[in-house]
Amino acid sequence: MDALASPLPDRFAAWFASRGWSPRAHQLALLELAEAGRSALLVAPTGAGKTLAGFLPSLVELSSARHARANRRSLHTLYVSPLKALAVDVARNVEAPATEMGLGLAIETRTGDTPSHKRARQIERPPDILLTTPEQLALLLAHPQARDLFSGLRRIVLDELHALAPSKRGDLLSLGLARLFALAPQASAVGLSATVRDPEVLARYLTADPARPAEIVTTSGGARPDIRMLEGPRLPAAGHTAAAAMPEIYRLIREHGTSLVFVNTRMQAEYVFQALWRLNEDALPIALHHGSLEVEQRRRVEAAMAAGKLKAVVCTSTLDLGIDWGNVDLVINVGAPKGASRIIQRIGRANHRLDEPSRAYLVPANRFEILECRAALDAVEEAAQDTPDPHPGALDVLAQHILGMACAEPFRADDLYAEIRGAAPYRGLDRETFDKAMSFVATGGYALTAYERFAKIVEGADGLWRVRDRFVAQQYRMNVGTIVEATMVKVRLGRPATSGRPMSRGGRVLGEIEEYFAETLTPGDTFLFAGEVLTFHGLTEDAALVSRASAGTDAKIPSYAGGKFPLSTFLAERVRGFLADAETWERLPAQLVELLEAQAERSLLPAREGLLVETFPRAGRHYLVAYPFEGRLAHQTLGMLITRRLERARLKPLGFVCNDYGLCVWGLRDLSLEEQRNPGFLADLLAQDMLGDDLEEWLEESALMKRTFRYCAVIAGLIERNFPGQKKTQRQVTVSTDLVYDVLRRHEPDHVLLRAARADAATGLLDLKRLADLLSRIDGRIVHQPLPRVSPLAISVMLEIGRETVYGEGADEILAEAEAMLLQEAMG
Repeated sequence: MDALASPLPDRFAAWFASRGWSPRAHQLALLELAEAGRSALLVAPTGAGKTLAGFLPSLVELSSARHARANRRSLHTLYVSPLKALAVDVARNVEAPATEMGLGLAIETRTGDTPSHKRARQIERPPDILLTTPEQLALLLAHPQARDLFSGLRRIVLDELHALAPSKRGDLLSLGLARLFALAPQASAVGLSATVRDPEVLARYLTADPARPAEIVTTSGGARPDIRMLEGPRLPAAGHTAAAAMPEIYRLIREHGTSLVFVNTRMQAEYVFQALWRLNEDALPIALHHGSLEVEQRRRVEAAMAAGKLKAVVCTSTLDLGIDWGNVDLVINVGAPKGASRIIQRIGRANHRLDEPSRAYLVPANRFEILECRAALDAVEEAAQDTPDPHPGALDVLAQHILGMACAEPFRADDLYAEIRGAAPYRGLDRETFDKAMSFVATGGYALTAYERFAKIVEGADGLWRVRDRFVAQQYRMNVGTIVEATMVKVRLGRPATSGRPMSRGGRVLGEIEEYFAETLTPGDTFLFAGEVLTFHGLTEDAALVSRASAGTDAKIPSYAGGKFPLSTFLAERVRGFLADAETWERLPAQLVELLEAQAERSLLPAREGLLVETFPRAGRHYLVAYPFEGRLAHQTLGMLITRRLERARLKPLGFVCNDYGLCVWGLRDLSLEEQRNPGFLADLLAQDMLGDDLEEWLEESALMKRTFRYCAVIAGLIERNFPGQKKTQRQVTVSTDLVYDVLRRHEPDHVLLRAARADAATGLLDLKRLADLLSRIDGRIVHQPLPRVSPLAISVMLEIGRETVYGEGADEILAEAEAMLLQEAMG
């Protein structure tokens, strides 16, 4: 980058020069905006010095005003990161220039891993710069000393803002940001992001005053990423292990300096790590990193990575964001990326240098994923983005925030309402909805008013609202946050049993698995965890007792709820485009072209805008396979609604399965005969009106809505997961919330938590907007193709039937056998 006339103080200019650097234009721009008291969004590629740009105004100001802060009891700069690991990493990178310039600053982190005595000291004697997470910020703002702590705040740095904004964690952070601006009107905020589809939308997040929007600073440049698709082995029609590609992945690891091997789920992480270790004849230092491992193990991996001691790390999205490991020179993404922005983010983890290209490989796990990977490569080439659209703020998060503010200090409802409307996701919040949220926190709502335990805040004679008592405040602090995880049990290494003595329970904890998975195990079962094959010996109150086992081929792999990313709308549209346009097939591997040509010969190919529906008999059953290419969530909802309609028409459906590309419904009746007898039957079956009464009736009966309500109830504080000295089991939480859900449905159907649950179901679990767009897109464009047998394209979704109960490597062999049989039938 060209050198610029620098307004930096001498010691800063000298520090840049000592490194052979010149301050970059965006770094100086943020410095100028900070001096003017303006908030800003910085959009810059990886390696452009975003972190330094975000902190440079703070370092400059603190270096000149250090003497004036000697006796201050408030923070100067607050940094918020979506990941604990990122906060720790950034602290290390900010300390380096501060130490080298002799600034004498106190820079500290505050995460869930920070000892309690240190947290208490940080409130009494805060550092100059504090690096934390959204959940810890919520706790700090709910502290009775929050006003003192934040009154002198000057800078707020929000890192990887694009990753936070579309989620409930982003809603919680936006409310916290509005509170910070109320406590410290002089503060300005800077958002840092490398991947933004619509910067203006994200910039609204950074100010409480829509009339004074944040400035947008963008910088481009840098070498184009060198990203390729691994096309070597012949791939199966279904499956997600990428087993055939493991030798090639190992070769890439061996030939490069340091590699990050990304997978989409913790289940895949365990499998891939174990598969690579079996190939590791060179004893390369390969590590594993995912969110269910013990924090000490994760920290050891991060430290070894930073020190350049590892050849590769197999990881999930825990390492997606921001970690500044310049010595990573290769990223390998196992499985289709599911979204363009996600793969761009992951590629950015390699080579934190603007002048050298990030190198990456996409590794499709099955033939359909080749299409996804090809679409993702094109998106990277175009620098295209598919981040989600902005959404209204969640009401369960709003209820949690109201209680937190009452824990901090008494407030007037009018003042809090005005403050909350400064948060970008809540700018459209009407007073009636706010009052209902207040009523919920105060009484539980109309239907629950008689139960004192749901009353969390009370209004005094002075018109101020206060937390009811210390016990309520303590419960809030133990349950803050928006991440509602399944009940976990520790995985504890027991000491082997000896004659006459049972296995000891006092061994080391390796991490956690979900309770429901542990309950599927019987003593003697083996499973993969923390990169080892373990033998299960039994469950204690909070732990699964295990011992190390020799590697076997029948080891199960723990699965985790909510671990699968949906295929993005953006990539789905491109995949449909490839299928519909044979002229683009020359860019696809031969093995996929063979499949598509066989499909065109024996059936039809899906059109870009319409919907191909195939019907065929097999083994005494009749099948309907459709190819919407709209992602697993939308397909699950569509499958449930189709089977419901078929049941009502007495056409005897037996079940359905789906994947990201299609869905399959099977039953006892031939639906092609039904279409012959009643032309338009399939069009009626897939009509847009299924999102009316059919959906409402199904939701009323569905366990899915109860589960969604359960999550909202925990976030809103209606049901506490954690109590002082105890923790509710998943079963206890389920019973409690299911009872409340039934009461509210009968007596207060417009309750704020029911509204929150419906909104969650519509946007998350059901993907209703996407399904509505699909039904509109295919209206009048449904093409029915009756067939005598299964088609080549149908094989991938047919292989989903029954596979959820199959674990481990045995699954690959079973799938391969089933695929060979189906392929033989299809080619007939």
